Amino acid sequence: MRWSKMHIPTLRDDPADAGAPSHRLLLRAGYIRQLMAGHYSLLPLGQRVRLKVIGIIREEMDAIGAQEILMPVMHPAELWQTSGRWELMGDELFRLKDRKGADFALGMTHEEIISTLATELESYRELPQMWYQFQTKMRDEPRPKAGLMRTREFTMKDSYSFDLDAAGLDTSFRAHRDAYVRIFERLSVPAVPADASSGAMGGSDSTEFICPSPSGEDLIVLCPECGYAANIEKAASRLTAVDDSERAGLLAAPEPFATPGVRTIEDLAVQYRAPGDRQIKTLVYFLDGVLTLVLLRGDHALNEQKLIDATGANAIRPALPDEIRDALGALPGSLGAVGVSDHPIIADEALRGRRVLVIDDDPRNVFAITSTLELHGVTVTQAPNGRKGIEALLTAEDTDLILMDVMMPEMDGYTTMNKIRQMPAFATLPIIAVTARAMPGDREKSIAAGASDYVTKPVDTDELLSCMERWLSRRLRPLG
Repeated sequence: MRWSKMHIPTLRDDPADAGAPSHRLLLRAGYIRQLMAGHYSLLPLGQRVRLKVIGIIREEMDAIGAQEILMPVMHPAELWQTSGRWELMGDELFRLKDRKGADFALGMTHEEIISTLATELESYRELPQMWYQFQTKMRDEPRPKAGLMRTREFTMKDSYSFDLDAAGLDTSFRAHRDAYVRIFERLSVPAVPADASSGAMGGSDSTEFICPSPSGEDLIVLCPECGYAANIEKAASRLTAVDDSERAGLLAAPEPFATPGVRTIEDLAVQYRAPGDRQIKTLVYFLDGVLTLVLLRGDHALNEQKLIDATGANAIRPALPDEIRDALGALPGSLGAVGVSDHPIIADEALRGRRVLVIDDDPRNVFAITSTLELHGVTVTQAPNGRKGIEALLTAEDTDLILMDVMMPEMDGYTTMNKIRQMPAFATLPIIAVTARAMPGDREKSIAAGASDYVTKPVDTDELLSCMERWLSRRLRPLG
């Protein structure tokens, strides 16, 4: 084909609706033309590039022993319903009915179809098998954008292996991974292999190849020293240890305080010297329709894909403020899991290991305290009140907070609390006084004796919630 005869409709100016640099260049150079949102025609130059890329991929796939096949784009709904992914795929799966009313799907992936073909493998002697195809895929993207980067119709090379055992699967996986590395090298694309979440596709391991780009939408973490790379949805790291024994720079004793206008982690950190790593952030989500509390360290952000992977939920969404208020009696910014017993609670590993010592043997108080705190990973140790409770306190290890009944039968609780506060080991440890009733002066008397705060008994879960959000979520650091 002579250049003068080729159809290359170039454009002088950037199209107004093209944002990404690749989108603008492909349009201006005459490689593609848009039919509608997410659907493009490949013009002669675009098709030539596509065929060259397919050729390179085909050579590398054939080199590892994979066999090329071709499967239909339209699939009967029964196969997807049998696998359970008819609903799991959600709105991104194109669905339609034929003239007889039968349900069909336009394939966004072909696991159901390839598994049907594999039923004809009759003996282990036929394994392993690796089959691949180049096929048009359809995905009902809610926001097609950036030209060919996010479309509703695209060409995909998908490959599938059938192996005799897990070791064989690992061998096939490595063969494909190495083939992809060679493919990107031949294409001069600087792609980084990164661990990834398998998502709705399922599977125990997944590697995706990320090409760094200023217009990219994914984030990965990459260690230049060891080469570890992972999508932010999959990445895991070792948390820096928080040494709560270091209390330098704090007041010698707690002081009463109010928190007007405090609604966020940052507000509490800035106004009351309560760093985020010593706060508990409570988020409320619906997981497959069930309202669930999700607890994180205050300075951490939730990654929804990690929540999906950890729980196996198919559909998640944040609860609306009205839904939260109806369920918990409070609005975002004033939430906590203490006292919540009728909704599931999920706590991040970073919160594991909190400890509380309860000096009180009133069953109503102990039940209210332990049942609400242990739900999110807080270890509660009960000690009887009176002298035996004080002895238990002096021998306890790793105590982060004390709940202490000041109405002791054997001794003056306020005097005892004051003596405990004078001990160096407990000088800055939060002590919550449990008093008999909310009488005028009770708070002042408890604070004067050395308490950080107080609750009344029988212990009310809402009151306990408010108190614990101020103290336990900050672990050993008193406010002041």
